[in-house]
Order: sequence, then structure tokens, then C-alpha cells
Amino acid sequence: MADHYAILGVSQQASDAEIKKAYRQLARQYHPDQNPDDPEAEAQFKQIANAYEVLGDSERRSRYDRFGDDGLGGQGGGSGAGPFGANLGDIFETFFGGGGSPFGGGGRPSGPPRGEDLETVLEIDLSEAVFGGEQLVTVRTAVACEPCGTTGAEPGTGTSVCDECGGSGQVQRVRQSILGQMVTATQCPTCSGQGKKIDQPCSVCRGQGRQIEDVDYTVDVPAGVDSGSTLRLTGRGAAGPRGGAQGDLYVHISVRDHELFVRDGDDLLLRQPIGFAQAALGTELQIPTLEEPETLLVPAGTDSGRRFRLRHMGVPHVNGRGRGDLVVELIVATPTNLTEEEELLLRQFAELRAEHVAPSDPGFFGKVKSAFR
Repeated sequence: MADHYAILGVSQQASDAEIKKAYRQLARQYHPDQNPDDPEAEAQFKQIANAYEVLGDSERRSRYDRFGDDGLGGQGGGSGAGPFGANLGDIFETFFGGGGSPFGGGGRPSGPPRGEDLETVLEIDLSEAVFGGEQLVTVRTAVACEPCGTTGAEPGTGTSVCDECGGSGQVQRVRQSILGQMVTATQCPTCSGQGKKIDQPCSVCRGQGRQIEDVDYTVDVPAGVDSGSTLRLTGRGAAGPRGGAQGDLYVHISVRDHELFVRDGDDLLLRQPIGFAQAALGTELQIPTLEEPETLLVPAGTDSGRRFRLRHMGVPHVNGRGRGDLVVELIVATPTNLTEEEELLLRQFAELRAEHVAPSDPGFFGKVKSAFR
């Protein structure tokens, strides 16, 4: 009895994706066309293809796991099996990377094509990003043509069978490959897969079944979004030609800078000026937030750059509960434009602390500069 797991080099607990990956690698390695001088390559390729035919099908794999090859009842390849037992759609995908089998059943479905996906940028304020809410966006897009009812035909006229595809909505192309002659089915370019052609195009949409307009959409912005976030509005893109489904609308968020707050992840940073005397002696400050002001008690002897954290006053976690914090960084402001009384008091303060300061002579710094010329 053949050990199909060993042939593909995977364990019995391997996932479907792991089995498929192993098969692709081995199929490329041992395909006869890739090994023309190796007489054993074809035999190995047959074993690999047969193993994947069994393990790549969940029902057959289950029977094989329980009963071995006897549980398969001597069944060969499925309806899409090729000369080596493997599904040719998978072989085609292995060697050409295609999105569907060229042998039918996996081609593009007939019918009107889906509309295009659209993108737009929504600029919002920081408070709108923090708390979320409804926002209005205007996009220029394709909408269904009402006069013709999306048919693309002038009202009162009809359609006829497409000459190119004969009404099937698909056209076939023949190409040569390493596996021989390939027949691919693609959507008919003349009728866009509908199998019908318009006898007299609509004068409004010119046969497209859609026309261009500016449309307003309401966007539900979740709390906590940031610049770079993208919201997807399913079915709010362009309408497809001649009744095709609508695409999607992707809204890219851009948050404007705030005059006070800087965002750092889910935290907000506020740089708050404080007077020299307030920092030295301590004080009580009213701190602005995106909601109501908060009181901050500043202890005596606070240095410039010291940070205080106001819990849960920042940005909500967009993918969870809770909020970030508001971080307040105090910046001690050096007093300038002192009055004579203020200067005298500061000199007395410096004298008490034995701190050397410049003399009160207004020409002192000019003399210092001239000494270094």
C-alpha cells in the first residue's frame, strides 16, 4: 500500500494548505518536461499526482486515513483528472499561476462585470478621530442609468444575440503549453459576458447602463481611528456596466494636527507652560482636555520636562475596550521683560541661594562680547 503522506513528505496531521504546497513543490521538481534526461521522473510524478489526488480531496483523504487504499474502492481520478490522475486545474495553477482551470468549470462567470472599487480621503479633526461619529464624503462615481434601467439600450428598443460569443458570454482561445494544447475560456469583450448586444445604445449612458455623478455617503467613523486607517464601505463603489454589481468604496482617514495635543499611539501629549514660581512652590493647574478641563496638582520643586499622566483621558482603543492616557509635560517658563521690582526680588533670591548672576549694568554683556573680538 502506497503511503501518500510519505510521498508528499508531510505528516498525517498536515493541513490542506501544507499538502497543496508540498504537492506544488514536488510537481515542479519531478515533472517530466523539467527532467527530460531522467527516465524515473515520470514515474515519480505519477506517484506525486496520485497522492495529491487522494489527500487533496477531504472525503477521499478521510476514507484513506481509515481504511488505506482499500477504502478508495479502486477509484481513479475525479472529473477533472488528467493523464496522471491529478486535477489538471491544480497542475495548470502550479506551472502558470493562473486563477482558474483552462479546462472549463473554473473560468470567469458570464454576466455583466462588477463595478470598480473607489478610494477617497476623509480629513477629520482630532476630536472626531477620538470620539468617532458620522461623517459625510462625496465621491464622483458611476451610478445606475435610470432612463434605460441599466440595460444600456434606448427605451423601447431591445437586444440581440452577440455575434462573437453566440450568446454564451464567453470566448475560447487555444494556446500551446508544455502540457499540450490548452483551451481557455474568457469573458466576451464585445458583450461584456452578457451574451447580448445592444441594437440602439441609450442616448444618456451610451450603452453603458451607468452614468457619472457626485454621490454623498455617510461614513460611520469608529472611535480611536488614526491617520492611515482605511474604512471599507461594501457596495458603495462604482456601479457595474449594464446592471453589474457595485464595487466597494475605501475611505482613507487623515487626521488634522491639533493646536494643543499630539497623538502618540492611544496617548495624547500636552506640553503645558508653568511659571517659575509655580514650579518652585507648587500649584494647582486647570489642564485642557478634549472634554472638560481637569485639575492637576503640581508638587513643589517640579523640574521642567516632568510628565504627569491623567489616566483614561486619551484615545479609545479602536479594537478593544478602554482608552489611552493624557500625558502632561510641564515646561517651566523663564520670566522675561522684568520690572525693576521683579529684578530686585530675583537678585535677592539669587543672593540668598549664593547663585552668581550678571550685574544690573545694562552694558555688561556688550563689554563681555568686546573682550572676545
